[in-house]
Amino acid sequence: MNTTSDARYITSPDGTTLALTQTGFRADKLPVVATHGWANDRSVWAPLIRELANDHCIVSWDLRGHGESDTPPPGSYTRMHALADLEAVRKEAVGHECGPVVLMGHSLGGFLSLAYAIDYPEKVAGLVLVATGPGFRKAEAREQWNESVRDSARELGTPAGSEEISMHYDSHVIDRLAQIQVPVLVIRGERDERFAASASLFERDLQVRESVIVSGQGHMVHVKAPIECSGAIHQFIASLT
Repeated sequence: MNTTSDARYITSPDGTTLALTQTGFRADKLPVVATHGWANDRSVWAPLIRELANDHCIVSWDLRGHGESDTPPPGSYTRMHALADLEAVRKEAVGHECGPVVLMGHSLGGFLSLAYAIDYPEKVAGLVLVATGPGFRKAEAREQWNESVRDSARELGTPAGSEEISMHYDSHVIDRLAQIQVPVLVIRGERDERFAASASLFERDLQVRESVIVSGQGHMVHVKAPIECSGAIHQFIASLT
């Protein structure tokens, strides 16, 4: 494994400092930007990166309010804030303003990757969606989700306001899935039933190359089954170049 950097820090447009790690270097392959889920940090990608870094350049990063990234005040955790952060990370991954990347996201990270692909289609070459959902069309479903996030935030003692990054206030993503025209790989654990319906929706509306269900695994499938996940991801990325 060739590690080009252990930890780096960049600044998002609103001044928030973001922590990232770039692992591996392959000039002939598309860089991969890995975005973790809510209440995790970039370290959850470590088992998967160990399997992939010999053949791919992977940039993993901490969402604002998570890990080693800054924790700005409440009101600084909207989807637009998160997508501006992701754009800053993408620029760092490609080393210049232009150039597409493969976005790999788990849970909230997958949702943000979908949102980014809708808003910046020319900057995305492919999507790897791990245990991901597209949000909710019905306001009642969004509020049920948001209340569960508030409850979890209280239990976990997360920084004030940071729970907003995982909340849903509209149906922007789920209503626009068909606008995403890049190839997609879907991965989920067999026991992660909450996201089974989402996988079916992706099959209908996205350009899904393959849907991988990892036997015996739950929501953290990328952590618990990195070898199974990495094989599918390696083949998927190879098909893009």
